[in-house]
Amino acid sequence: MNRLQYDADLTALNTFGLPARAAALYTLDAAERLPEIFQLPEYRREHTLWLGGGSNILLMKNYGGLVVRMANKGISAPEPVSIGKMRITAQAGENWHDFVQRTITLGLSGLENLSLIPGTVGAAPVQNIGAYGVEAESCIETVHAWDLDSGKPVSFSHADCRFAYRNSMFKQSGGRFVITAVTFVLDSEFKPKLHYGDVQAEAETLAQGAPLTAAIVAEAVCRIRRRKLPDPAETGSCGSFYKNPIVPAEQAAALKKQHPALPVYPQPGGQAKLAAGWLIDQCGLKGHREGHAAVHQKQALVLINLGGASAEDVRRLSEHVQNSVYQRFGVRLEPEPAWLE
Repeated sequence: MNRLQYDADLTALNTFGLPARAAALYTLDAAERLPEIFQLPEYRREHTLWLGGGSNILLMKNYGGLVVRMANKGISAPEPVSIGKMRITAQAGENWHDFVQRTITLGLSGLENLSLIPGTVGAAPVQNIGAYGVEAESCIETVHAWDLDSGKPVSFSHADCRFAYRNSMFKQSGGRFVITAVTFVLDSEFKPKLHYGDVQAEAETLAQGAPLTAAIVAEAVCRIRRRKLPDPAETGSCGSFYKNPIVPAEQAAALKKQHPALPVYPQPGGQAKLAAGWLIDQCGLKGHREGHAAVHQKQALVLINLGGASAEDVRRLSEHVQNSVYQRFGVRLEPEPAWLE
Protein backbone atom coordinates (compact mmCIF):
# COMPACT_ATOMS: atom_id res chain seq x y z
CA MET A 1 0.00 0.00 0.00
CA ASN A 2 1.31 3.43 -0.98
CA ARG A 3 0.59 5.41 2.19
CA LEU A 4 2.01 8.71 0.91
CA GLN A 5 0.62 10.56 -2.11
CA TYR A 6 1.52 13.95 -3.53
CA ASP A 7 -0.85 16.57 -4.97
CA ALA A 8 -3.73 14.49 -3.64
CA ASP A 9 -7.37 15.16 -4.48
CA LEU A 10 -9.42 15.65 -1.28
CA THR A 11 -12.83 16.02 -2.93
CA ALA A 12 -13.91 12.48 -2.04
CA LEU A 13 -12.46 12.79 1.47
CA ASN A 14 -14.83 15.56 2.61
CA THR A 15 -18.53 14.78 2.70
CA PHE A 16 -19.60 18.21 1.43
CA GLY A 17 -17.61 17.44 -1.71
CA LEU A 18 -15.77 20.75 -1.96
CA PRO A 19 -12.94 20.63 -4.49
CA ALA A 20 -9.59 20.80 -2.74
CA ARG A 21 -6.14 19.29 -3.03
CA ALA A 22 -3.34 18.60 -0.55
CA ALA A 23 0.37 18.94 -1.17
CA ALA A 24 0.74 15.51 0.44
CA LEU A 25 -1.65 12.89 1.84
CA TYR A 26 -0.64 10.11 4.23
CA THR A 27 -3.07 7.29 5.03
CA LEU A 28 -2.54 6.01 8.57
CA ASP A 29 -3.80 2.43 8.71
CA ALA A 30 -2.44 1.54 12.17
CA ALA A 31 -1.97 3.70 15.27
CA GLU A 32 1.44 2.10 15.86
CA ARG A 33 2.68 3.77 12.67
CA LEU A 34 1.86 7.25 13.92
CA PRO A 35 5.48 8.04 14.94
CA GLU A 36 6.52 7.39 11.32
CA ILE A 37 4.64 10.51 10.31
CA PHE A 38 6.91 12.72 12.40
CA GLN A 39 9.89 11.46 10.39
CA LEU A 40 8.40 12.47 7.05
CA PRO A 41 10.12 15.47 5.45
CA GLU A 42 6.62 16.79 4.63
CA TYR A 43 5.62 16.87 8.32
CA ARG A 44 5.36 20.24 10.03
CA ARG A 45 3.06 20.30 13.02
CA GLU A 46 1.54 23.65 12.16
CA HIS A 47 1.02 22.54 8.54
CA THR A 48 -0.51 19.11 9.16
CA LEU A 49 -4.23 18.41 8.99
CA TRP A 50 -5.55 15.27 10.72
CA LEU A 51 -8.62 14.06 8.85
CA GLY A 52 -11.23 11.47 9.86
CA GLY A 53 -14.33 10.93 7.76
CA GLY A 54 -14.30 14.53 6.53
CA SER A 55 -17.91 15.03 7.67
CA ASN A 56 -17.26 17.94 10.00
CA ILE A 57 -14.90 20.08 7.97
CA LEU A 58 -15.25 22.52 5.10
CA LEU A 59 -12.18 22.62 2.88
CA MET A 60 -12.42 26.20 1.71
CA LYS A 61 -9.13 26.09 -0.21
CA ASN A 62 -6.27 23.79 -1.20
CA TYR A 63 -4.08 22.63 1.67
CA GLY A 64 -0.41 23.40 1.22
CA GLY A 65 0.81 21.00 3.89
CA LEU A 66 0.43 17.35 4.86
CA VAL A 67 -2.98 15.75 5.37
CA VAL A 68 -3.09 12.60 7.50
CA ARG A 69 -6.19 10.46 6.97
CA MET A 70 -6.99 8.36 10.03
CA ALA A 71 -7.82 4.92 8.65
CA ASN A 72 -6.81 2.69 11.57
CA LYS A 73 -9.46 0.01 12.13
CA GLY A 74 -10.31 -2.48 14.85
CA ILE A 75 -12.94 -3.16 17.51
CA SER A 76 -12.10 -5.02 20.71
CA ALA A 77 -14.10 -7.89 22.16
CA PRO A 78 -16.47 -6.61 24.88
CA GLU A 79 -15.40 -7.18 28.47
CA PRO A 80 -17.50 -6.85 31.64
CA VAL A 81 -17.09 -3.76 33.82
CA SER A 82 -19.89 -4.31 36.32
CA ILE A 83 -23.35 -5.84 36.39
CA GLY A 84 -25.07 -4.84 33.16
CA LYS A 85 -22.09 -2.85 31.85
CA MET A 86 -19.59 -3.83 29.14
CA ARG A 87 -16.44 -2.09 27.92
CA ILE A 88 -15.52 -1.94 24.22
CA THR A 89 -12.77 -0.04 22.38
CA ALA A 90 -12.84 1.09 18.75
CA GLN A 91 -9.97 2.47 16.71
CA ALA A 92 -10.32 6.06 15.52
CA GLY A 93 -10.64 5.21 11.83
CA GLU A 94 -13.71 2.99 12.27
CA ASN A 95 -16.82 4.29 10.54
CA TRP A 96 -19.12 5.57 13.28
CA HIS A 97 -22.37 4.04 12.00
CA ASP A 98 -20.71 0.69 11.35
CA PHE A 99 -19.37 0.71 14.91
CA VAL A 100 -22.81 1.48 16.34
CA GLN A 101 -24.28 -1.39 14.33
CA ARG A 102 -21.53 -3.69 15.57
CA THR A 103 -22.30 -2.87 19.22
CA ILE A 104 -25.96 -3.72 18.63
CA THR A 105 -25.00 -7.02 16.99
CA LEU A 106 -22.95 -7.79 20.10
CA GLY A 107 -26.04 -7.27 22.27
CA LEU A 108 -24.97 -3.88 23.62
CA SER A 109 -26.96 -0.66 23.76
CA GLY A 110 -26.49 3.01 24.47
CA LEU A 111 -25.45 4.34 21.06
CA GLU A 112 -28.47 3.32 18.97
CA ASN A 113 -29.91 6.87 18.90
CA LEU A 114 -26.67 7.98 17.23
CA SER A 115 -27.11 5.67 14.24
CA LEU A 116 -26.31 6.97 10.75
CA ILE A 117 -24.33 9.99 11.95
CA PRO A 118 -21.54 10.45 9.37
CA GLY A 119 -17.88 10.38 10.31
CA THR A 120 -15.48 8.20 12.27
CA VAL A 121 -15.16 7.02 15.86
CA GLY A 122 -12.20 9.33 16.44
CA ALA A 123 -14.23 12.41 15.60
CA ALA A 124 -17.08 11.54 17.98
CA PRO A 125 -15.43 12.84 21.20
CA VAL A 126 -14.08 16.01 19.57
CA GLN A 127 -17.53 17.28 18.61
CA ASN A 128 -19.36 15.26 21.29
CA ILE A 129 -21.77 14.18 18.58
CA GLY A 130 -25.39 13.84 19.53
CA ALA A 131 -28.88 13.17 18.22
CA TYR A 132 -32.35 12.38 19.50
CA GLY A 133 -31.61 13.07 23.14
CA VAL A 134 -28.28 11.23 23.38
CA GLU A 135 -24.69 12.50 23.22
CA ALA A 136 -21.63 10.33 22.67
CA GLU A 137 -20.10 11.43 25.98
CA SER A 138 -22.81 9.55 27.89
CA CYS A 139 -21.08 6.30 26.91
CA ILE A 140 -17.42 7.36 26.60
CA GLU A 141 -15.10 6.09 29.34
CA THR A 142 -11.61 6.83 27.94
CA VAL A 143 -10.17 8.61 24.93
CA HIS A 144 -6.76 7.42 23.72
CA ALA A 145 -4.63 9.95 21.87
CA TRP A 146 -1.17 11.10 20.85
CA ASP A 147 0.14 14.29 22.44
CA LEU A 148 1.94 16.24 19.74
CA ASP A 149 3.64 18.41 22.37
CA SER A 150 5.29 15.56 24.27
CA GLY A 151 5.42 13.10 21.39
CA LYS A 152 3.88 10.40 23.58
CA PRO A 153 0.61 8.47 23.77
CA VAL A 154 -1.84 9.65 26.45
CA SER A 155 -5.25 8.59 27.75
CA PHE A 156 -8.04 10.84 29.02
CA SER A 157 -10.82 9.91 31.42
CA HIS A 158 -14.35 11.11 30.84
CA ALA A 159 -13.80 14.00 33.25
CA ASP A 160 -10.53 14.96 31.53
CA CYS A 161 -12.38 15.40 28.23
CA ARG A 162 -14.53 18.26 29.59
CA PHE A 163 -17.47 17.43 27.39
CA ALA A 164 -20.13 20.03 26.63
CA TYR A 165 -22.77 20.56 23.96
CA ARG A 166 -20.97 19.86 20.65
CA ASN A 167 -17.72 20.59 22.41
CA SER A 168 -14.82 19.03 24.30
CA MET A 169 -11.31 19.68 25.52
CA PHE A 170 -10.03 18.26 22.22
CA LYS A 171 -11.89 20.86 20.20
CA GLN A 172 -10.32 23.61 22.31
CA SER A 173 -6.77 22.22 22.36
CA GLY A 174 -5.58 23.77 19.12
CA GLY A 175 -4.93 20.39 17.51
CA ARG A 176 -2.53 19.25 20.22
CA PHE A 177 -4.05 15.77 20.52
CA VAL A 178 -4.60 13.18 17.79
CA ILE A 179 -7.25 10.68 18.88
CA THR A 180 -6.27 7.10 18.08
CA ALA A 181 -9.02 5.08 19.82
CA VAL A 182 -12.06 5.49 22.08
CA THR A 183 -13.26 3.21 24.88
CA PHE A 184 -17.00 3.05 25.60
CA VAL A 185 -19.00 1.53 28.43
CA LEU A 186 -22.35 0.25 27.15
CA ASP A 187 -25.38 -1.51 28.59
CA SER A 188 -25.79 -5.25 28.18
CA GLU A 189 -29.49 -4.83 29.03
CA PHE A 190 -31.43 -2.51 26.73
CA LYS A 191 -32.58 0.77 28.28
CA PRO A 192 -34.49 2.78 25.67
CA LYS A 193 -33.93 6.53 25.46
CA LEU A 194 -37.05 7.80 23.77
CA HIS A 195 -36.94 11.50 24.62
CA TYR A 196 -38.09 12.40 21.11
CA GLY A 197 -41.67 11.52 20.22
CA ASP A 198 -40.98 10.80 16.57
CA VAL A 199 -38.35 8.20 17.51
CA GLN A 200 -40.73 6.51 19.93
CA ALA A 201 -43.58 6.50 17.41
CA GLU A 202 -41.38 5.15 14.62
CA ALA A 203 -39.91 2.46 16.88
CA GLU A 204 -43.31 1.34 18.13
CA THR A 205 -44.58 1.12 14.55
CA LEU A 206 -41.61 -1.07 13.63
CA ALA A 207 -42.03 -3.24 16.73
CA GLN A 208 -45.67 -4.06 15.91
CA GLY A 209 -46.47 -4.74 19.53
CA ALA A 210 -43.27 -6.65 20.31
CA PRO A 211 -40.85 -5.37 22.97
CA LEU A 212 -38.52 -2.64 21.78
CA THR A 213 -34.86 -3.50 21.19
CA ALA A 214 -31.74 -1.49 20.43
CA ALA A 215 -31.90 -2.77 16.85
CA ILE A 216 -35.48 -1.52 16.44
CA VAL A 217 -34.65 1.92 17.85
CA ALA A 218 -31.57 2.12 15.60
CA GLU A 219 -33.66 1.26 12.56
CA ALA A 220 -36.27 3.84 13.59
CA VAL A 221 -33.56 6.51 13.82
CA CYS A 222 -32.15 5.48 10.44
CA ARG A 223 -35.56 5.71 8.79
CA ILE A 224 -36.23 9.15 10.25
CA ARG A 225 -32.80 10.42 9.19
CA ARG A 226 -33.18 9.03 5.66
CA ARG A 227 -36.52 10.77 5.27
CA LYS A 228 -35.17 14.11 6.48
CA LEU A 229 -31.59 14.11 5.25
CA PRO A 230 -29.98 13.83 1.81
CA ASP A 231 -28.48 10.54 0.67
CA PRO A 232 -24.71 11.02 1.20
CA ALA A 233 -24.05 8.81 -1.84
CA GLU A 234 -25.83 11.35 -4.03
CA THR A 235 -25.66 14.74 -2.31
CA GLY A 236 -22.79 16.37 -0.46
CA SER A 237 -23.43 17.78 3.01
CA CYS A 238 -22.00 17.99 6.53
CA GLY A 239 -25.21 16.82 8.17
CA SER A 240 -26.48 19.42 10.64
CA PHE A 241 -24.73 22.63 9.61
CA TYR A 242 -25.54 24.75 12.67
CA LYS A 243 -25.53 24.13 16.39
CA ASN A 244 -28.83 24.53 18.22
CA PRO A 245 -28.26 27.93 19.88
CA ILE A 246 -28.18 28.14 23.67
CA VAL A 247 -29.55 31.43 25.00
CA PRO A 248 -30.56 32.88 28.38
CA ALA A 249 -33.86 31.43 29.60
CA GLU A 250 -35.36 34.94 29.66
CA GLN A 251 -34.62 35.44 25.96
CA ALA A 252 -36.06 32.01 25.15
CA ALA A 253 -39.23 32.81 27.11
CA ALA A 254 -39.66 36.09 25.25
CA LEU A 255 -39.22 34.35 21.89
CA LYS A 256 -41.63 31.59 22.93
CA LYS A 257 -44.24 34.22 23.77
CA GLN A 258 -43.85 35.76 20.32
CA HIS A 259 -43.61 32.38 18.57
CA PRO A 260 -45.57 29.73 20.55
CA ALA A 261 -44.51 26.90 18.21
CA LEU A 262 -40.79 27.48 18.84
CA PRO A 263 -39.21 24.31 20.30
CA VAL A 264 -37.39 25.25 23.53
CA TYR A 265 -35.35 22.84 25.67
CA PRO A 266 -34.41 23.98 29.20
CA GLN A 267 -30.69 23.75 30.02
CA PRO A 268 -28.72 24.01 33.27
CA GLY A 269 -27.58 27.40 34.53
CA GLY A 270 -30.66 29.39 33.57
CA GLN A 271 -30.29 28.79 29.84
CA ALA A 272 -32.35 27.22 27.09
CA LYS A 273 -31.62 25.50 23.79
CA LEU A 274 -33.54 26.53 20.67
CA ALA A 275 -34.13 24.45 17.54
CA ALA A 276 -31.92 25.98 14.85
CA GLY A 277 -33.76 24.14 12.08
CA TRP A 278 -37.07 25.69 13.16
CA LEU A 279 -35.58 29.19 13.19
CA ILE A 280 -34.19 28.73 9.67
CA ASP A 281 -37.45 27.22 8.41
CA GLN A 282 -39.45 30.17 9.76
CA CYS A 283 -37.29 32.46 7.63
CA GLY A 284 -38.57 30.64 4.55
CA LEU A 285 -35.11 29.45 3.57
CA LYS A 286 -35.77 25.84 2.57
CA GLY A 287 -34.55 25.49 -1.00
CA HIS A 288 -32.74 28.85 -0.96
CA ARG A 289 -29.54 28.62 -2.97
CA GLU A 290 -26.37 30.57 -3.52
CA GLY A 291 -24.62 29.31 -6.62
CA HIS A 292 -24.53 25.53 -6.32
CA ALA A 293 -25.04 25.37 -2.54
CA ALA A 294 -28.54 25.28 -1.04
CA VAL A 295 -30.63 24.82 2.08
CA HIS A 296 -32.09 21.31 1.97
CA GLN A 297 -35.78 21.21 0.98
CA LYS A 298 -36.72 18.71 3.72
CA GLN A 299 -34.46 19.77 6.61
CA ALA A 300 -33.58 23.43 6.99
CA LEU A 301 -30.67 22.64 9.31
CA VAL A 302 -28.78 20.99 6.45
CA LEU A 303 -26.87 22.81 3.72
CA ILE A 304 -26.14 20.77 0.61
CA ASN A 305 -23.91 20.70 -2.43
CA LEU A 306 -26.11 20.63 -5.53
CA GLY A 307 -23.08 19.62 -7.57
CA GLY A 308 -20.05 21.74 -8.24
CA ALA A 309 -20.49 24.05 -5.24
CA SER A 310 -17.53 26.31 -4.54
CA ALA A 311 -16.22 27.44 -1.17
CA GLU A 312 -17.58 30.91 -1.93
CA ASP A 313 -21.06 29.47 -2.59
CA VAL A 314 -21.02 27.86 0.87
CA ARG A 315 -19.75 31.02 2.52
CA ARG A 316 -22.46 33.20 0.95
CA LEU A 317 -25.20 30.72 1.78
CA SER A 318 -24.12 30.29 5.39
CA GLU A 319 -23.88 34.05 5.93
CA HIS A 320 -27.32 34.57 4.37
CA VAL A 321 -28.87 31.99 6.71
CA GLN A 322 -27.14 33.46 9.76
CA ASN A 323 -28.12 37.04 8.87
CA SER A 324 -31.73 36.07 8.16
CA VAL A 325 -32.15 34.30 11.50
CA TYR A 326 -30.49 37.12 13.42
CA GLN A 327 -32.60 39.80 11.79
CA ARG A 328 -35.85 37.98 12.58
CA PHE A 329 -35.13 36.41 15.97
CA GLY A 330 -32.04 38.18 17.35
CA VAL A 331 -30.28 34.82 17.64
CA ARG A 332 -26.86 34.09 16.18
CA LEU A 333 -26.29 30.66 14.66
CA GLU A 334 -22.87 29.03 14.92
CA PRO A 335 -21.77 26.52 12.26
CA GLU A 336 -20.94 23.00 13.46
CA PRO A 337 -18.24 22.09 10.91
CA ALA A 338 -14.73 23.50 11.13
CA TRP A 339 -13.77 25.85 8.31
CA LEU A 340 -10.31 25.29 6.85
CA GLU A 341 -9.41 28.65 5.32
